[in-house]
Amino acid sequence: MKYKILIVVANYYADISNNLLKKAKLILNKKANIKIIKVPGVFEIPVVISKNIKKFDGFVALGCVIKGETPHFDFISNATTNAIMNLSITNKKPISNGVITCLNKKQAKARSSNNKKNKGLEASKAILSVLTNF
Repeated sequence: MKYKILIVVANYYADISNNLLKKAKLILNKKANIKIIKVPGVFEIPVVISKNIKKFDGFVALGCVIKGETPHFDFISNATTNAIMNLSITNKKPISNGVITCLNKKQAKARSSNNKKNKGLEASKAILSVLTNF
């Protein structure tokens, strides 16, 4: 069975997000029909998933938040994670969170370009695992 999966990608850090997306597609293209929607930042991911919740079997959220000098990092990271979890539980639909939160761009590049530790790859494997065991 081919699943219908929506990947929502925040492209604020386009180089990071593109690396996450590339690895996610490697896994998902084999077992799913995917659609990709790009949004400006991770804060916009939950609303796009919410709008499309009935149209897809599962969702993958991809993006990056890098800590700056203000508490903005904490607010955005927490709000996005909580919204994704609430959507998943409320709608009983799996949403894999591949949004990386890093202290600096060097960490973000390491978590998005590594072939084995790429969060896009991990998020894709997670969504397929949940869907096949649902």
